[in-house]
Amino acid sequence: MVLIGLPDDTGVALNSGRVGAAGGPNAVREALATYGVASPADVVWPRVFDAGDVVPAAGTGEEAMRATHDRVSDAAQWLVLRGLFPIAIGGGHDLTYAFVRGVLRGLRQLKGNAHLTLDGVYLDAHLDVRDTPGSGMPFRRLIQEGFARRLCAAGINPFVNDRDHTGWLMAQSGSVVCGVEGMAKAVAGFCENPGGAAGPMFFSLDMDVFDSAYAPGVSAINPSGASPREIEPLITLAGQNTRTVCFDIMELCPAHDVQGRAARLAAHMLLAFLAGYSRRSLGD
Repeated sequence: MVLIGLPDDTGVALNSGRVGAAGGPNAVREALATYGVASPADVVWPRVFDAGDVVPAAGTGEEAMRATHDRVSDAAQWLVLRGLFPIAIGGGHDLTYAFVRGVLRGLRQLKGNAHLTLDGVYLDAHLDVRDTPGSGMPFRRLIQEGFARRLCAAGINPFVNDRDHTGWLMAQSGSVVCGVEGMAKAVAGFCENPGGAAGPMFFSLDMDVFDSAYAPGVSAINPSGASPREIEPLITLAGQNTRTVCFDIMELCPAHDVQGRAARLAAHMLLAFLAGYSRRSLGD
């Protein structure tokens, strides 16, 4: 497995969010350094190589964002072509679009299938299907450009999203789960019952799905979000599911992170994903 940092928040600024997510990758690395893992002897943890960061393009506007996206996609494709499982740490959530695009390009090349698409699960307070440039557009772009087939958006805050956006996503074979009630069942059902061919899947965690009491350092705080105990089993499930081909954690904003709480939570969720992944070899 390979960890790749995406230290850019140009899309957050274009979306009028709190800037500072460019510091997310290093904050997660620093938090990871404080953790240790105690586990049964028969658990084999995957080896994780830190590939460093994708250097963002110079500039602050839409053109710079697109150039950074191209760099991220090229890097993700390169990693996949070398048989590595990529995990991305951001950065604005717009980078998920570029990351998943690159992963899929690599898979299409490896499998010789130019029409391969991905299903996707994302845990987020926001639908992120706007039609304007910035961190609020990644999942609209993935669908419109033929990279995503079906999406499950869970943990959505019903008071910060547009009704038209909800309708648009559902019209594209998407499902939307507002709040935390029913979230676990919906995500598990989506992962286990793909509604057709059980193709590959991406999994994305926006840190603002967490209640601000647990994650104050995010690009857009969520006063009524999920608890870590509600999210962790879903992240572990994502790691364990053999359909999952990539994972990302986005929107950590260290500049607003009181006592590093959100960074430690992000590191914990990364370890939860790895714990799930380690179970693949055990067959359970």
